[in-house]
Amino acid sequence: MSVRVARIGKPHGVRGEVTVELFTDDPRARFAPGSVLEVQPARERGRGGGNAPAGAGSPQLEHVTVSGSRWNKNVLVARFEEIEDRTAAEAARGLELFAEAADLELDDDEWHQDDLLGLTAVDITRDDARIGTVKALIQGVAQDLLEITPDGGGRPVLIPFVEEIVPEVDLDAGVVLVSPPPGLLELAEAE
Repeated sequence: MSVRVARIGKPHGVRGEVTVELFTDDPRARFAPGSVLEVQPARERGRGGGNAPAGAGSPQLEHVTVSGSRWNKNVLVARFEEIEDRTAAEAARGLELFAEAADLELDDDEWHQDDLLGLTAVDITRDDARIGTVKALIQGVAQDLLEITPDGGGRPVLIPFVEEIVPEVDLDAGVVLVSPPPGLLELAEAE
């Protein structure tokens, strides 16, 4: 099984470097020179109002090999052997990069984002009432957030992904148990 670790962003300079939107908490290992990442088109449509998927203009890359990476302020800038110039970098914009899940060691309290997507969020403070479905794991500096799509529609609910609020993730049962503080779910309903 592969897990999404990054999305190629805009070109950086004229020599094929690109910015990288990270979905991994270990960019040093994922973007070490020689690392090979699988390439897939982005799941969502490209930005800029066009109808083509992101990365649609790129050559058919099946994988990329990291030749180097560095930090530019808070943004990771990467070089890949297969992306040699700005034109190729622009064509690769929006492509998503994946690594084998077996390559990523997790602690007991860590999860792959793809394992969480589609799980049912249940409010254990309201007799296991369904909140909705996990749509995304948003990685933050201070804490991660689970984005939940409510069952009844409406605005997405953001739940801090910390043990006090999300005490259990049961992949076998397909549920995330949530113990929201008073008012958290009502905030989403009010907006």
